[in-house]
Amino acid sequence: MVNPRDRALRPPIRRSWLRLRLGKAYYAGRRYLLWCSPGFQWAKERRETPLPCVHFQHATPLLRQLRGEEMELQRNKITNLRLAVARLNGLVLYPGETFSYWRLIGKPTRRKGYLEGMVLFLGRIGSDVGGGLCQLSNLIFWMTLHTPLTVVERYRHSHDVFPDANRTQPFGSGATCAYPHRDLMIRNDTDQPFQLCLRVGASCLEGEWRAVKPPAYHYHIVERNARMDQASWGGYVRHNELVRQVFTLEDKLLREEFLFSNDAIMMYNPLLPEI
Repeated sequence: MVNPRDRALRPPIRRSWLRLRLGKAYYAGRRYLLWCSPGFQWAKERRETPLPCVHFQHATPLLRQLRGEEMELQRNKITNLRLAVARLNGLVLYPGETFSYWRLIGKPTRRKGYLEGMVLFLGRIGSDVGGGLCQLSNLIFWMTLHTPLTVVERYRHSHDVFPDANRTQPFGSGATCAYPHRDLMIRNDTDQPFQLCLRVGASCLEGEWRAVKPPAYHYHIVERNARMDQASWGGYVRHNELVRQVFTLEDKLLREEFLFSNDAIMMYNPLLPEI
């Protein structure tokens, strides 16, 4: 059973409309102050010409087979992804600079061309302008784990939405986003510039981290201590821990690095019905 002292695993509390608006305004204000802070060097330069060496590349499908209304939201998501990718593609992250997902993309609005896409809010699937951009933050975060770049800020998903069918990445390896306060921030602590290259293809969202020099290591993300528990309030909670293995180019394991642990409320029943 899940430890009842872990309040983060309980169902979300339903707040009043006013409480939600005030809370959002407070955290948005804090985020805008952070973006004005002289303590950060923000990445902003973009280049059309890609840097020569690929450090990691990945692609994720644009569409899942869902119901009719949800398929329309997914098609809208592709429009949203194209707009966001246009703001990020070619970004160069110089040594000492920090990448901020939302600082570069800006607020998704209808005026900018963003459409209603699928979102998860307080444990419920709904729609909102700019919905679906979590797929892009998930992709960037997953690729970053396979580079020497440093993740400064990342928020995990509080709910596990879909079962593991056709899942190619470990549970909990994504990064949720909500403008502007749930951001994804990445810092370059290396001695060379990195470049983020993104593309919305015919069927997949595609990305690469590139650099001036070839990679000195390669990385593998492994899942540990995976389990599913029934919580005291009746729902199910999923837990795991992710570890990064660092290898030489000759596949010799150098070390293991603990990344983070994940706990999420499951939005599906993990138990198969009896036949």
